[in-house]
Amino acid sequence: MPYHKNKQQAFQAAQQGTEEARDVYNNIVQNRADYGSELKHLSNEINEAYEQINNALEVASENQKPKLEQFQQDLHTIVNEINNTP
Repeated sequence: MPYHKNKQQAFQAAQQGTEEARDVYNNIVQNRADYGSELKHLSNEINEAYEQINNALEVASENQKPKLEQFQQDLHTIVNEINNTP
């Protein structure tokens, strides 16, 4: 996704990226045969969301920064949950 200088567009891209990562995470079923490919898809979504958040933080207003930081925490929680799954 191209980098957006516009604060609102950058924020919306970060928000959407985080939501997409959450959706992929919530749809993963560990016992399915394609779990590995779903996990790779989730990893890609998380990496893209982190990139979008970092881009948005560069131009974010003071009001947007706490929400962007929450998006980062949400992604971190997903990563921890996946890493702690047996």
